[in-house]
Amino acid sequence: MTLQITIPDNPSDTHRDAILAPLRAYNISQAGDPHVRPMAILLTDDDGNDVGGVWGKIGYDWLFVEFLVVPEQYRGKRLGTTLMQEAEKIARANHCIGIWLDTFEFQARSFYEKLGFEVFGSIEDHPMGFSRFFLRKRF
Repeated sequence: MTLQITIPDNPSDTHRDAILAPLRAYNISQAGDPHVRPMAILLTDDDGNDVGGVWGKIGYDWLFVEFLVVPEQYRGKRLGTTLMQEAEKIARANHCIGIWLDTFEFQARSFYEKLGFEVFGSIEDHPMGFSRFFLRKRF
């Protein structure tokens, strides 16, 4: 059997799944099933609208925080801290050994460091002129 390299003009979820399936199978064969599951903590306004919060996923004993958003008009009220404290409670309740995340230089590195996170890696000029930081907090 021969293989060809193709580059779709509009990559789809089907393409992603075709790439991810053999990778997942390999990872499971090496490290076991990660039991990946989503995690969300929402900020909901008085009208019942979800306006921010934390989105992440738990897998291989860590919580990855993909997004943390507190809209500007609600900042300065310790909501970000409260959200991250709740995320840590969820991580611990799910037997995680830590939380990891990434943030851009112009976002919230110092906020996370105040919560006990440490930088374990970075990428310069991502985006150009800024750095992207990877942080973790091990329990």
